[in-house]
Amino acid sequence: MEFLNGLDPQLKIFWYIAIPVSLIFVLQTILTFVGGGGSDGLEADFDGDLDGAEAPFQMFSLRNLINFLLGFSWTGISFYKLIPNSTLLIFISLAVGFAFVYFFFLIIKQIQKLGEDNTFRLEKTLDKIADVYLAIPGRMQGKGKIMVSLNGSVREIDAMTEQDKIETNATVKIKRVESGNILIVEKL
Repeated sequence: MEFLNGLDPQLKIFWYIAIPVSLIFVLQTILTFVGGGGSDGLEADFDGDLDGAEAPFQMFSLRNLINFLLGFSWTGISFYKLIPNSTLLIFISLAVGFAFVYFFFLIIKQIQKLGEDNTFRLEKTLDKIADVYLAIPGRMQGKGKIMVSLNGSVREIDAMTEQDKIETNATVKIKRVESGNILIVEKL
């Protein structure tokens, strides 16, 4: 680390932050890809858990601190000669550090969308609009079929009505689930 000896104190600080943070970041990345980096493994002395706000990750964590310091330190090193004003350099470095945390947040949010539960449940069809596929006999006298779209897929489901007979191609609204697998509908 002799190359740090002749540097300006501010630039030394950026390097002293950048080197260990970069090593920790590389280690975190390797552990993430091999399956060992699922959590930070550290407990904070304060409650930074934002579960009530439906936050996709804990705001104050080692990973976010590393992301912030990575952006902060490398921005300071990169722009040290281009921005002679020390206050402006620190302000820009802070902004980039926060941007790193924000981009990490966006990436995690997109990854969590991949894990959404798209299991088809009849309860999710309540109050949806559907098309009659096979005529539905009136007054709960028999079953017909409707086509309903949910989560990007179209399903054919048994349906009954308390009203008069509903013809094929009519539009209906789903009111409730009966007997666990039959939808009760009404004509629109």
